[in-house]
Amino acid sequence: MTKYVALLRGINVGGHNKLKMAELRDALQPLGLQNIRTYIQSGNILFESSESEEFLQQQIQETIQSTFTITSTVIIRTAEEFRSIVNNCPFSEQDLADASATATGESLHVALLSTVPTEENGAKLLQYVSEKERCIIKGRDVYLLFHDSIRNAKLSQQLPKLEVPATARNWKTMMKLATMVGE
Repeated sequence: MTKYVALLRGINVGGHNKLKMAELRDALQPLGLQNIRTYIQSGNILFESSESEEFLQQQIQETIQSTFTITSTVIIRTAEEFRSIVNNCPFSEQDLADASATATGESLHVALLSTVPTEENGAKLLQYVSEKERCIIKGRDVYLLFHDSIRNAKLSQQLPKLEVPATARNWKTMMKLATMVGE
């Protein structure tokens, strides 16, 4: 069995797509997932399965749609991939310290993508330049560093240029999920 983390996009944000995690866990049981756990209300699911990522993504999306009438993109990573994301942050300790000194809220976020963006679309995102916002694309993940707030950021609004479904999590959530997936 493989350990997975599934991240749902747009769940319980701003009063939209309300979904109780206990109900979500119950709805996923018939899929044969093992040891299902959730973390906070933003749609973070940890589980084990012998199925492929692609199959699980489709099944979870369809279950959420049919059970809750919510359309949500599901992004999945194995436990190993998830640990690699948090263990290989491309920003230096100094970059992180500088950003957190001025940021309102979390300064580091990761946008997890369903697939690797094309080089052309990656270049479109990287054309956006700001002294207060930076990003680094590593495969299916985009590390976002903000010296202010993600709420005021223009960089996060540039992610659609990748033309790939994505969902973002702050670093605190990423670290907690990495710990939980190792338990």
